Amino acid sequence: MASPKVAEALERAQNLEGAPQITEYQSIITNIQSLSDSSHLTADLIAVLDAIFAENLGLINTRQLLGDLISTLRTVEDHDVRIEVGRDAVRKIPSSPNSSSLIEQAAALREMVAAAHEANEDFLAAAKVLAKIPLDSSQRRVPDAEKAAMWIRIVRNYLEVDDSTAAETYLNKLKNVMHTVDDPELNLHFRLSAARIQDSNRQFLQAAKSYHDISFSPAIAEEERLHTLSMAIKCAILAPAGPLRSRALGQLYKDERSAGLEEYGILEKMFFDRLLSTAEVDKFAQGLAPHQLAKTSDGSTVLVKAVVEHNLLSASRLYSNIGFGELGLLLGLDGDKAEDTTARMIEQGRLAGSIDQIDRIIWFEGHEASGEKGSGRAEMPVGKEMRRWDSNVQALAEDVERLTDALQAEFPDFVAAQIAV
Repeated sequence: MASPKVAEALERAQNLEGAPQITEYQSIITNIQSLSDSSHLTADLIAVLDAIFAENLGLINTRQLLGDLISTLRTVEDHDVRIEVGRDAVRKIPSSPNSSSLIEQAAALREMVAAAHEANEDFLAAAKVLAKIPLDSSQRRVPDAEKAAMWIRIVRNYLEVDDSTAAETYLNKLKNVMHTVDDPELNLHFRLSAARIQDSNRQFLQAAKSYHDISFSPAIAEEERLHTLSMAIKCAILAPAGPLRSRALGQLYKDERSAGLEEYGILEKMFFDRLLSTAEVDKFAQGLAPHQLAKTSDGSTVLVKAVVEHNLLSASRLYSNIGFGELGLLLGLDGDKAEDTTARMIEQGRLAGSIDQIDRIIWFEGHEASGEKGSGRAEMPVGKEMRRWDSNVQALAEDVERLTDALQAEFPDFVAAQIAV
């Protein structure tokens, strides 16, 4: 219910006609914050909206008054007032006979409501409101640059709440228009959003490369360039161990700026395939984002899995062979889990070696795998133990053959009836 002063002013306006009536409504809207107080401002503004839509003021006048109301709302410091009044206006527009001609005003109201949500750090609500602004409507032609700016804003809001799935939907829309957008800032935000989505989706190698490329951009301040370089290092460390990650670590280690970053110590150890201690890993984990510490399907975190695989790769540089149990102690796993991890890395071409499941020994080839699936498996037996196993199998086969020949010579009828030769 409107406050007395506003109710009186609205009644006076409703008793007028033509231009004086419009002027009176404009005066109410312009002076609403002096006519009302903070406790009644929302109700008073909604009462003004009700009066505007109740009167048959014509399309031009309705547009003008809505524009004035939006301008006034933008000066209101209370974000909740802007949200409530903006929502009410958006709900009323579709019921107006001029609704199809008020599409720009509806878009401006939604944008204002979204800005208020962003100021309140309610990023999910902001993204949902912005998503309702029509950008591809036949009634509203929007330049590609404006579409890109709006979609990037939606993407960034979704990323603030770690909803990479929804963010990727709008990033895919951006891919169709970014080639027509010349704005360097929008292009930078697009690249950064793509990197953040790759990071959220645990595509760490791609994210590391994207962040590293952005860190050279002259369009951002030196502090921001170092921050994106730091993100590139974190993603490279979290990536699956193997030749591709080794190349990424090499590029980052050779970047002269890396030496001044907090992550440089663990980057150096990983680049030189040195074993990582628990204390080093725990310190590094303190600087990671929540999604980078999320648990995987097997119950371990992305970081734990990356460190286990790195230490396994480091062990392959130190040993030519090692037992399942001993490797498990080195990695902080049980023997069977150590075997499973090794087998997966060999199968995926990220570690060169073979597994002797009889003697429970892992043999390392001593060279780097190619990274192609299946390329990590040894093509030849490794070490004297494997050669001795092959010799024993061959000797057993020869003994069986000699025994069969002796039986055939002594008991030909029995062999013909009982043994296939």
